[in-house]
Amino acid sequence: MSALSDARLEAAHAFSDLPSHARDDLERRLVRKLDLRMSVVLLLYALNYIDRANASSARLGGFEKDLHLQGSQFATILSIIYVGFIIMQVPANMFLHWLERPAILIPCSMVIWGVVSTLTGITQNYTEVLLARLLLGFSEAPLFPGTIFLLSGWYKRDELAVRTTLVTCGTVLSAGFGSLFASGILTGMQGKLGQSAWRWLFYIDGSITIIVAICAIFILPNFPHNTKWLTPEERSLAIARLADDGYGKMDHGKRTTMQGLRDALSDWKVWWFSVSLVINSMGLSFVIYFPTIVATLRYDTMVTLLLAAPPWVLAAIGAFSLARYSDNTKKRYIYIVASNAFAALGFTISICTMNMIARYVSLFLMAQIAAGQIIIWAWVNNTFAREPAKRAVAIAMISGMSATGNIVGSYMWPLNWGPTYRYSYVISFAALGVSTAMLGVMYLYLKRVNEQIERNEENAKDIDDLQDPVGFRYLV
Repeated sequence: MSALSDARLEAAHAFSDLPSHARDDLERRLVRKLDLRMSVVLLLYALNYIDRANASSARLGGFEKDLHLQGSQFATILSIIYVGFIIMQVPANMFLHWLERPAILIPCSMVIWGVVSTLTGITQNYTEVLLARLLLGFSEAPLFPGTIFLLSGWYKRDELAVRTTLVTCGTVLSAGFGSLFASGILTGMQGKLGQSAWRWLFYIDGSITIIVAICAIFILPNFPHNTKWLTPEERSLAIARLADDGYGKMDHGKRTTMQGLRDALSDWKVWWFSVSLVINSMGLSFVIYFPTIVATLRYDTMVTLLLAAPPWVLAAIGAFSLARYSDNTKKRYIYIVASNAFAALGFTISICTMNMIARYVSLFLMAQIAAGQIIIWAWVNNTFAREPAKRAVAIAMISGMSATGNIVGSYMWPLNWGPTYRYSYVISFAALGVSTAMLGVMYLYLKRVNEQIERNEENAKDIDDLQDPVGFRYLV
């Protein structure tokens, strides 16, 4: 991103003499314009989750029986997708940093996974569906780290939590509405053209993904310096406001993609976040088994899928509210703790009782974990905000390694542990507690670093001697 680096200082000077009210008005218009464009990512995330989670819904429509799955084979089908994430997310984000064209890379990867998802509907046995799911993981890998990196290239640090929530709420909402959509297909398409309803689920969802991906090419932005639909004034402001937010010294010698890789590998914070999110992902494993968990309430397939929606609608509302407070207060960790506490309470209720009402209420509480996950990613972006090459790799490393926890989590809900799934909930509770404690260590460390930065500013005789931009603080 050297072109952005060259333009940053010039853009900052260009707006130095502009009246504050005029700049604020222009900035509001720019952010609204950007928000409108970025809103398409919500749909991309929704389709991403639906295509990934279709197997869980298809399970209620004869998926296992038709493909003759036995033992832990279904869990392997769910987990194999994360192998692609682990392998591909770092190379994909490094390529994105070099290419500087997210409006091309992200939709193209989406077209590929749409094709793979559609073809999953024609699989006839375990080997074929396993291969399809593996390819789905490879093709879906660029979306999450690429989008998080794209957001950090446009928004200021105290805007990221809300924007991350807005664009990733597609995942939260699709966890519910995907079930509604699946219920309609599974009940209305059985036997059409001689095909099982679960096969139509893959055909229809995959086709929609391809269509939306093609449209996204013309909607998504690239980065401020190379997005064509910006006016020169908007481009300069987009660059200048990032410089004012502490990006002024972000490119020490214009770090290359490979230098960014070395920087990320040598930073203990990247590894700490990675390990904590590996464990955290185990606590989140209930999400991919949500239809199975709701099925323990003993309703038929259609009612089960309908009941899966309301907890995620409330989760989306909670995520937006918590993220907004997080941005307004410029705090991260306390809101992560609050979100995880609701989920822990939900786990506890499900461990202690099989009462139908209590267990359904517990699902609403567990779904509130979505807010904390979104804020975690805003925090990761904030922590590595000042070096784009390093940030691209750090985001992908943390996301890719966290997928290891998803692989483990796929085996945490065997049928013989049901219908109570007490062991599963206990493991999830413990994993959530450990990851929250590890993030607490990061909170204390960054808080101490902020105090040191403040002392350095107070004692500095020349601001040019400071390693950090004046006023820069890590958000904690």
